[in-house]
Amino acid sequence: MASQDIAESGRESPGVSFLYDPKIRGIFYQAVVFIAIITLIYWIVGNTVANLQRSNIASGFGFLKGRAGFDVSQSLVQYTSDSTYGRALYVGFLNTLYVAIIGIVTASILGFLIGIGRLSQNWLIRKICLVYVEVFRNIPPLLVIFFWYFGVLSVLPQARESLSLPFSSYLNNRGFSFPAPVWGHNAGLIGIALIVGLVLSFLVARWARKRQMATGQIFPVYRTAAALILGLPLLAFVVTGFPLSFDLPKLGTFNLSGGAQVKPEFLALYLALSFYTAAFIAETVRAGILGVNKGQTEASYALGLRPGQATRLVVIPQALRIIIPPLSSQYLNLTKNSSLAIAIGYPDLVAVGGTILNQTGQSIEVVGIWMVVYLGISLITSGLMNWFNAKMALVER
Repeated sequence: MASQDIAESGRESPGVSFLYDPKIRGIFYQAVVFIAIITLIYWIVGNTVANLQRSNIASGFGFLKGRAGFDVSQSLVQYTSDSTYGRALYVGFLNTLYVAIIGIVTASILGFLIGIGRLSQNWLIRKICLVYVEVFRNIPPLLVIFFWYFGVLSVLPQARESLSLPFSSYLNNRGFSFPAPVWGHNAGLIGIALIVGLVLSFLVARWARKRQMATGQIFPVYRTAAALILGLPLLAFVVTGFPLSFDLPKLGTFNLSGGAQVKPEFLALYLALSFYTAAFIAETVRAGILGVNKGQTEASYALGLRPGQATRLVVIPQALRIIIPPLSSQYLNLTKNSSLAIAIGYPDLVAVGGTILNQTGQSIEVVGIWMVVYLGISLITSGLMNWFNAKMALVER
């Protein structure tokens, strides 16, 4: 009792400093940091406003309504030099999304194949995949872009000497030309049939999963889905009277005319980002597969599953729980690395915004737009991958 009285009197002693109280000390340090951050922001804003006034540059986003006055080499929507700056930024934004989405799909497929190949029993396949990973992982992405643009595509023949490929396609140093599809009347029914096939495939997959959990019987989901996704649009294509023709590229004296063309800037960026990111995805996949207990594979063999079935039905689903979190980072890296397109003239968001910045001098606004757009894309990508990760996670009972 005497010791408790002494301890309580010590805690109530007015001579003890407040800085020795962890709670008060934590609040004090947080307040100091907060005041320092506010002061820094105030100084940056004040300095920026003063510099803008000194340079007679008006701030704000009103310049987005002005006439752009420059052309864009690739546009997924209608655009001319008479369009506004806002429209030009929109074109650059779509180009960024376009190369990022296609690059993510290609890098995922290639990375999964190489990652599985790294664990192959075939010595040659395993070593080829190892060399691929070690080469691309240790080269900066900008050099990979230069390799494809200057080392591969730029040394192709000129347009008049284009390489003739199957299906009336041509390849030269100006890009890849191929027949452009021209859809006729009632072609929209084919798209509706494709959507119906996708929905039915999803419903069949859910039904097959419930059926397998209840009875243990495996339903051929992949073959059924392929039949629905391909068969329904093909049936609609026949019923509507084959509403499809092709505009074929024609080789002229100096250039190609007609058809569709993929420019070398896009090809170089797309191939570089895909091949570079695939090397990192391959290592993620390899680590995920190795993270699955070997007993799972042995148990699947004991149940009578073949090696391919064991990998597809037992190993890969469990490995995905390890693969998905780091895979999100690789998707984000690919999207942000697309800004390197400015080095070869591909009109992405950064390249178009740089042209606008040079013409208008609205550097703060343009850089702010870049930051907001890339932050938004990254947050959306992270959100989708987190949702997918939650769907693949084990359900605790």
